[in-house]
Amino acid sequence: MKRYTSGVKTTSVMIAPRAADSQEADHEVIGRVLAGDRNAFGMLIRRYSDPLYRHALGMTGSPDVAEDILQASFIKAYQHLAEVHGRFDAWIFRIVANGCKDWLKNIRRTHLSYEEDDQPSAFATPEEDLDRTELRSDLDRALAQLAPSLREAFVMKHVEGRSYEEMADLLGTTVGALKMRVHRAREALQVLLEEKYA
Repeated sequence: MKRYTSGVKTTSVMIAPRAADSQEADHEVIGRVLAGDRNAFGMLIRRYSDPLYRHALGMTGSPDVAEDILQASFIKAYQHLAEVHGRFDAWIFRIVANGCKDWLKNIRRTHLSYEEDDQPSAFATPEEDLDRTELRSDLDRALAQLAPSLREAFVMKHVEGRSYEEMADLLGTTVGALKMRVHRAREALQVLLEEKYA
């Protein structure tokens, strides 16, 4: 999968329930930014860019759109930084997630493409590579037809590999509600794909 890169060097960090000291570290950085140290915001960008980019890519299927959403989200976060009262990581995640949902509502797409499998396996035959590419394409088209909330839950669970507890924490909802969304997404995908793959 393509790593998000920007003018600021990023590191790979999973957004997970953060320890109290990590939350304090985020709030210390926020305090510095609000006190006038604009460059300190780069620390938050470095800390969260990669996992947020991966989420946006999984939701939109487009590296360019994912990067645009991420940049717009960080700009919005910077402009509203004084409004952060809880965990910064959950707050910025919701901004990115809402940006993805808005994009999904406002654009019609006929094809999405993940870049996770852009490196062919050394052991795969050309036929296997073609089959994998076709399956990915079919899955992308099926995912594009899901409601944004179902697509979000499916991507977080099965593309990003998050736990239901982590998903509930980031989205501000219950584990039960998310399990239902993932279940409905799986059912919908099965219906959309079963004609070809049954």
